[in-house]
Amino acid sequence: MSKKISVSKAIREGLHEEMVRDDKMFIMGEDMAVMGNVFAITTGFLDEFGPNRVIDTPISEEGFMGMAVGAAMRGMHPCVELMYDDFVTECADPLFNQAAKLKYMSGGQCSIPLVLRMPMGSGRRNAGQHSQSLEGMVCHFPGLKVVAPCTAEDAKGLIKAALRDPDPVVVMEHKLLYARKEEIPDGEYITPIGEAKVRREGKDLTIISWSREVNFAMEAAETLAQEGIDVEVLDLRTLVPVDWEAIRKSVSKTHNVIIVSEEVKRGSYAGELSAEIGEELFDELDAPVERVCGLNIVSPFSPVLEDQNFPHPADIVKAVKRVLNK
Repeated sequence: MSKKISVSKAIREGLHEEMVRDDKMFIMGEDMAVMGNVFAITTGFLDEFGPNRVIDTPISEEGFMGMAVGAAMRGMHPCVELMYDDFVTECADPLFNQAAKLKYMSGGQCSIPLVLRMPMGSGRRNAGQHSQSLEGMVCHFPGLKVVAPCTAEDAKGLIKAALRDPDPVVVMEHKLLYARKEEIPDGEYITPIGEAKVRREGKDLTIISWSREVNFAMEAAETLAQEGIDVEVLDLRTLVPVDWEAIRKSVSKTHNVIIVSEEVKRGSYAGELSAEIGEELFDELDAPVERVCGLNIVSPFSPVLEDQNFPHPADIVKAVKRVLNK
């Protein structure tokens, strides 16, 4: 049995189920309690779970992230939300220098079961300080697990997996996916961290992507199929630890790769994947790996300009044809 709900409702279900299951879990962030989150994900949680487990914070990301790290060290299970992923720069020390490193630096004596939810991405006309995709930055730091779902099913399954993980997990949620409605299974389920999923089988070229761009890759694949080009779409779902076996298997089948990401191209996680594929799977490639990413600019406020700032299905189609010399 299944049901059709939005991505935001799927995340809400995952959070609610884990709040009921685990009395050590609490959620915190700006406007999370009284307002119920700016995307209405936690509406009603304050009434059900009370102010000790649903906490409105001051506009002080470094402060409440530090509080969450301390709570995790003491055995609690905090789930923190940044209103936008752009604000991760405000809490860099407690996240990157403390949460990511304390298990290693304590010789495994101190686990940090902390989840950080970060709405990300362009397309809402939020301008330069509220529209970034910072996967490359977050994935750089050893000690953090990073997931980026594209479907409602995985949005729920991965948030539940993250909340049960003994290590810090960053959940990157694209803001323009929240309203997308899709079928998800009834009942409880978990999407394992570290497992990619082939969304479409193909033999001519592999598109590797995650989050919202997976949907664009699927649209591009359907367009290309009408021209006789058979593309495989691999949804990573988890960025760290990446499912290298799934990448190896797909690249070894198609021998051509493009990586599609909404990030700014310079310093992107797409660039890291491209380098790894070039190093480890060079003999499998018929052509160089190509990246299809956002432009190296500050995200514009102008709707017309912003829509030129990140890859669309037509950009992916052009890239596939370039790689295949079509």
